[in-house]
Amino acid sequence: MNEFEKSVQSKRNDAVDSGVGFAASFGFFAVIFIIATVISLIGS
Repeated sequence: MNEFEKSVQSKRNDAVDSGVGFAASFGFFAVIFIIATVISLIGS
């Protein structure tokens, strides 16, 4: 076991972190899509 495995910075589950990252990026792109759709509907 190397020194990095002995002194772990965070003991949280990686699946939780990846889920939060996915939700944040999905939410960001969903907001961009909604804004673009609203602008498109206003412009037509």
